[in-house]
Amino acid sequence: MHKKFRWSNLYLVFVFVLLYLPIFFLIIYSFNAGDVMQGWDGFSLKHYTELFVDTRILEIVVNTFLVALLSSLLASIIGTAGALYIYNQRHQLAKNIFLSLNNILLVSPDVIIGASFLILFTVVGFTLGFTSVLLSHIAFSIPIVVLMVLPRLQEMNPYLVTAAKDLGANNLQMLSRVVLPVISPGILAGFFMAFTYSLDDFAVTFFVTGNGFSTLSVEIYSRARQGVSLEINALSAMMFLVSLLLVLIYYFISNRSSKGKKRGGTNLVMPATEGL
Repeated sequence: MHKKFRWSNLYLVFVFVLLYLPIFFLIIYSFNAGDVMQGWDGFSLKHYTELFVDTRILEIVVNTFLVALLSSLLASIIGTAGALYIYNQRHQLAKNIFLSLNNILLVSPDVIIGASFLILFTVVGFTLGFTSVLLSHIAFSIPIVVLMVLPRLQEMNPYLVTAAKDLGANNLQMLSRVVLPVISPGILAGFFMAFTYSLDDFAVTFFVTGNGFSTLSVEIYSRARQGVSLEINALSAMMFLVSLLLVLIYYFISNRSSKGKKRGGTNLVMPATEGL
């Protein structure tokens, strides 16, 4: 039998083409022997060679990944603690207030957040640079982690904690051996989301950077104002591959953890079956 044609599939293909075609167009022209994107002058790797010779752009790449890694790690720790605090609130009104405050930060425009941090750092006399960018990235990444971890906590069976208490576990043991293993997929998802947001953030970073410190998004914007070089295409192509690699790593870890849970569940069921 012939399958019915679905317009939703055509729409899905159209959306993916619309999203990925400019990226592939950018990657293809990173191998162009010419210096502009208005004609194909032959295949060449000269723009990648120029990229690896450019010490400033390499330093900025290191700065960008360092800020993204540190901010996502610290935001994962603080955001997980915040999610646990919200989850353990006994009063529903207090829980709703904290959730609303968290969601406000998620939907607030980046321009407003960046300008707010700029005013704050200026008022307290804080020097703009690496530390100001790191603190800002941690701040806007924490709500993302909270949003990823809270559903895992809400899905957790509360009797697991009760059973751990009955078996004599203290608070640290309950956290490390019961709660964290259950919510670890949410923490991992929050880490990767925070890392991605930090990696490509422009608006907040543009406000709080200074003293010669820059990230890739700000540097690309600065260079684009002088005319886009195909060296930026080469850099963007490599960043796209890094992002793709991060997604594959995340799915590999997620699949591995889900398989481990299934095996664990099988091991728990088998003794009872054998006893019957």
